[in-house]
Amino acid sequence: MSTSRLYAPVAPGIHPANATDAYRSSAKRAPREALVVIPETLSEVSGPRCGRERLGHAGHDLTRPAGARGGEALGQRIIVHGRLLDERGRPERGALVEVWQANAAGRYLHDGDRHDAPLDPNFSGRGAVLTDDEGRYRFLTIEPGIYPWGNHYNAWRPKHIHFSLFGQAWATRLVTQMYFPGDPTLPLDPIFMGVPDEAARARLVSRFDITCSEPDYAMAYEFDIVLRGADGTPWEGRP
Repeated sequence: MSTSRLYAPVAPGIHPANATDAYRSSAKRAPREALVVIPETLSEVSGPRCGRERLGHAGHDLTRPAGARGGEALGQRIIVHGRLLDERGRPERGALVEVWQANAAGRYLHDGDRHDAPLDPNFSGRGAVLTDDEGRYRFLTIEPGIYPWGNHYNAWRPKHIHFSLFGQAWATRLVTQMYFPGDPTLPLDPIFMGVPDEAARARLVSRFDITCSEPDYAMAYEFDIVLRGADGTPWEGRP
């Protein structure tokens, strides 16, 4: 059984092109042939499901990850929260929201990261939660640092947090990035600017949320994610 007809079509101008000249490495990943749409089947949308037991040690608190040496990650604590919604504003319940990011100095815990900024032994930069009945998620983490990435001369990536979303089945994964308001490097970043529509780019920028900040402890940012439709969040790969 196909479920494609249940979804609103992808609005034009929201998602970046597969090959973006200014984003140099996209040339190696972009498909050379036209994409083929494969309709979802019942087995795919009802296949292996994500339950809380699958989350393992990952969780909502990235500042004190399991396996750390009893310490706390360095940097400005921030609360990142929001809702996962469909194109009609309805909450997506039980979706897996994963995040990964650089530490406060702008370095990932990854062998491929050669930035000479220090690693933080108490920060893995990874977390995962399931949305609640209202589609809400919440992470406590550290504000990531800006880092050089070699795409072009004097290239610096804006502060950002990667998001990966899985629906009720593992077959559907969407990836995007959350940026921070007021970052002066945003207009200089080919990945951010690869989204052609200005309003769509604005939906990638979180909102500073003083109402959810915790006094003397953590600032807060709100980042709602819309799966499809005219208000859809841009994805790194087209849904």
